[in-house]
Amino acid sequence: MTNSAATPPRSRFQTFDEPGHAKGPERIEALRAALREIRADGFVVPRADEHQSEYVPADAERLAWLTGFTGSAGTAIVLADAAALFVDGRYTLQAPEQVETGTITVVPLAETTPEAWLATHLKPGQTLAYDPWLHTPDGVARLERAAAKAGATLRPVQDNLVDAVWAGRPRPPAGRVSLHPDALAGETREEKRDRIRAALAEGGLDALVISDPHNLAWAFNLRGADVAHTPLALGYALLPREGRAALYLTSPDIDADLRAALEPLADCRPRAAFAEDLARLCAGAARVRLDTATGAAALKDLVEAAGGIAELGADPITAMKAVKNAAEIAGTRAAHRRDGLAVTRFLAWLDRAASEGVSEIRAVEALEDFRSEGGLLRDVSFPTISGSGPNGAIVHYRVTRSTDRTARQGELFLIDSGAQYADGTTDITRTVAIGTPTDEMRDRFTRVLKGHIAIARAVFPQGTTGAQIDAFARASLWQAGLDYDHGTGHGVGAFLSVHEGPQRIAKTGTVALKPGMILSNEPGYYRAGAYGIRIENLILVEERVVPGAERAMLGFETLTLAPIDRRLIDPVLLGAADAAWLDAYHARVRETLSPDLDGPVREWLEAATRPLAQASG
Repeated sequence: MTNSAATPPRSRFQTFDEPGHAKGPERIEALRAALREIRADGFVVPRADEHQSEYVPADAERLAWLTGFTGSAGTAIVLADAAALFVDGRYTLQAPEQVETGTITVVPLAETTPEAWLATHLKPGQTLAYDPWLHTPDGVARLERAAAKAGATLRPVQDNLVDAVWAGRPRPPAGRVSLHPDALAGETREEKRDRIRAALAEGGLDALVISDPHNLAWAFNLRGADVAHTPLALGYALLPREGRAALYLTSPDIDADLRAALEPLADCRPRAAFAEDLARLCAGAARVRLDTATGAAALKDLVEAAGGIAELGADPITAMKAVKNAAEIAGTRAAHRRDGLAVTRFLAWLDRAASEGVSEIRAVEALEDFRSEGGLLRDVSFPTISGSGPNGAIVHYRVTRSTDRTARQGELFLIDSGAQYADGTTDITRTVAIGTPTDEMRDRFTRVLKGHIAIARAVFPQGTTGAQIDAFARASLWQAGLDYDHGTGHGVGAFLSVHEGPQRIAKTGTVALKPGMILSNEPGYYRAGAYGIRIENLILVEERVVPGAERAMLGFETLTLAPIDRRLIDPVLLGAADAAWLDAYHARVRETLSPDLDGPVREWLEAATRPLAQASG
């Protein structure tokens, strides 16, 4: 990696392709023709695969192919005389630019839900078709209520209608499946199997269908390469309370070592055998747990058709996976130290290069290169959000060749990024001043920082939920009549998904926080058309000793190690207690990272982490 401001490095993990371009009416018309062939009047196209994944393989990008919309969430409904695309607040600007609005109406979810739209657009006697592999039973129930309200009928189809008209559809993924070492997992497959079986017995269940690839990866200590940014092997597993488990992986790339490792407890079966094996398992009215979040409606249909009882509820693995063990925590700490070195080198580079002008793409490539040099890097954990000036105000901004801009003096640069290392997953956001910030920028940044520190310093009793502490991060902004529209924190996996449930710090965070859970701490502020501010570290829930406490208490350990831009801080507004926390954090960053940094970067870090009371330089 060169530190020259003149030569941008090459990107390894992220591309900067243009967003999907508006498709003409021909694909919508092709879908309507397919509807006429099966004598149906409409079809629902969610942005989903059969596991309800955040990142889907190329062959499941049906919504993007049909409409041109490339966002990570959305639903299209195509009727004979109308078509609509429903998007949330992240995509109300992007969607109209990507779809042919003369053919498809973009509908913000804040205004109308798909169910409400159907109730007014379906006609009595019509039939709405859907693919039962792409909807949960709860989602199907909502569609049924909407169809009934309109006097219409909901009908599942065996073959997806988009697939039928999608010429050149990509093949299913076939990434390599590998073993995740027990030393990093901290628990063997057999030990995890026994814990899961105990949970099934406690719930009076005979078997579990593992439909979430994250849970499959955790339960069997596997990792894969079927989707971008998350090391998943797509597929299913059947885990009976008694007897051998079976795996049904999409990828055929399963070597002898993997089969040998799994042989003591599970059979590797062809994916095509899954439905027949599930039916056999359900014989005799077996009670089978299906995950409400990721289990497709088609699974419920299969279980019930075979005489089984579909018990809809949470997959018990989800809660187990959320609480990291000692080995996972140690690996995560090691990953954050490695990542902190990469991010610090990047921030020092950015500080030097900013005077000559740094583009958003150039920043992404530089950061990826610094991370690659550190070792054990497998991928970025999500597409880097690299936004300068007004682009930083777009919360989920993703730079492309056409939107790329060079940061100007007097602007802010927001970069939100993360990495997948073999021993842990990271996610960090830093907002940096390019030149001299305005007083307003410093005020807003300091309020966001106060909220960040309030979460980091929080002490709370066991049983507290993320919703109960979310307001800590917003209080200083609220005092100025300000707020942000995203959650304060999401759960994070251990060399798994950077967005992991069930824990979160948000108004909707109803799960109690437990020691061993990892979350993000990322309050922000966004002034549309001007700048964005977000400060993000990852935090670990830990037990906290409070002298004289009458209840068991918890707090957070901050895992992320990288400096926070002191030039953007108003020390008077920050206050003494928060300044003391920041100085202590910066001292830990400096002491941890300095021994592995070369002279110029070490000197930069020394200046960037000096106590606030000292003059900045």
